Amino acid sequence: MLKTHSKTKPGVVVLGGGANTLSVARSLGRRGIKVTCITHCHEYVRFSRYCDFIPIPTQHNMQQFLEDYLLDNNAHHLHGSVLMACSDLGLEVLINKKDELSKKYILDIMNRKAQRNMLDKLSSYKAAKDANVPCPRFWIFKSIEEATVFAQDVGFPIMIKPRFTHKFDELYGRKYLLAHDKNELYRHLDFFAKHDNQGIFLEYIPGPDSQLCSYYTYIDKNGIPLFHFTKRIIRRYPKNEGLGCYHITDNIDEVKQLGLRLLKKSGLIGLANTEFKRDHRDGKLKFIECNARFTAVNCLLEKSGIDLVSFVYDRLIGQPSEPPVSYVVGKRLWYPMEDFASFLQMRRDDEITFSAYVKSLLHFQTFPYFAWDDLLPSIIGNFLHMWRILMKIGSILKR
Repeated sequence: MLKTHSKTKPGVVVLGGGANTLSVARSLGRRGIKVTCITHCHEYVRFSRYCDFIPIPTQHNMQQFLEDYLLDNNAHHLHGSVLMACSDLGLEVLINKKDELSKKYILDIMNRKAQRNMLDKLSSYKAAKDANVPCPRFWIFKSIEEATVFAQDVGFPIMIKPRFTHKFDELYGRKYLLAHDKNELYRHLDFFAKHDNQGIFLEYIPGPDSQLCSYYTYIDKNGIPLFHFTKRIIRRYPKNEGLGCYHITDNIDEVKQLGLRLLKKSGLIGLANTEFKRDHRDGKLKFIECNARFTAVNCLLEKSGIDLVSFVYDRLIGQPSEPPVSYVVGKRLWYPMEDFASFLQMRRDDEITFSAYVKSLLHFQTFPYFAWDDLLPSIIGNFLHMWRILMKIGSILKR
C-alpha cells in the first residue's frame, strides 16, 4: 500500500528510541503526516509502513552522526520538519544544537539548562533536594576510602550510576551497576576508573517493582501543566533492576504533586515525565529520574485517551487542540517475552505463583510493537529479537 502524506502539514523527524519511536511514527503516520525516523538499524520501527527510515551507520558515533546529518545540506529534504526526541541522546542533540537546528527545523519549547540538568543524574538529584522532593541518598565517589565509608553508612546493595546514563548504555549496554558486597563494589569502581566514567553512589531503594510509579505532563512556556497522567509498574525485567515490562494506568495524586513540585522548581518546560519508587522503610515516594521527552509507554497514553504525540505536534505547527482532561484508569501495556522472563525470576524466588501470574494477564492488553494495521514491526522485529537471543545462547554454550 502506497503512503500518502499531507502536502500542507510539516513532516516529523524522530530521533532515536525504541517502542516510543514506533508509537510516534504510527500516531502521526495514521494522520497522513510524513514521518522520518533516524536510529539504529536493529530498531523495530524500520519495518513500519508509517515512516521512512534512515539507519545510523554502525561505525559512527550516534550523537555525532545526528548532529552532522541534520545540519548537512544533504538533509535539505527534511528541513522544515518538526524534530521530536525519543531518547536521551536525541534530546541531547536538540539541547546542544538548538540554535542551529531551529533555523532549519521546528523545535518544541525548551529550557536547555533544566533539560540538561535532568540528563545529568547528579544534577537531577540535587534539583530534587532543592525542591524538597524525597530522593535516595547519593554521593560523588572520589576514592576507594570514601566508597567504603559510604557503603558502611547506607549498606548493600549500592547502585553506581553514571552521570549520563544514555552515554554509558550506548557504550556498555547497561544504565548502572549494582554492588552487593565490597568485592563487587571495588570491581565496579575499577571499571569506572579504567573507562574514565563519572558516576555517583546511590542508595538502593528496597521493595518490589510494583512500588514504581510515574507522572506525565506538558508544561507550557508560562509554567502551566496542561494535563496530568500517572501510571505504575506491575513488573520489570530483569526483576528489581531492568525496564518495565508490565505497566498499568492509575490515578496517583501524590505522584502528581511531587512531580509538579520538582518540575516547577527546576524550570522544566515542554514534555516531562518523573519517576518515583515508594520506600517501605519510611512510606515515602523517592525520586528516581526525570525524562523530558517521549518515553516507551507513549502508546499506553494513547490507548488510555491521551494522544500526546498529536497534541505536541499540533501545538508546534500552530494548530493547538484542547488539552486532554481525563484518561482511562486500568489500561495495561505488556511486553510478553520480557514479562514471562520476569515471572520466571519471581517464581524462582517464591514471589508469585503461576495461577497469580495468569490472573494478572486476564485483561485487555496494549502491546508495544503489535498493531493490526502495521504488522511487520512485530513479525520481523520479534523474529530478529529471538534470533539474537538464540545466537547469544549458542555463543555461551560454545565457551
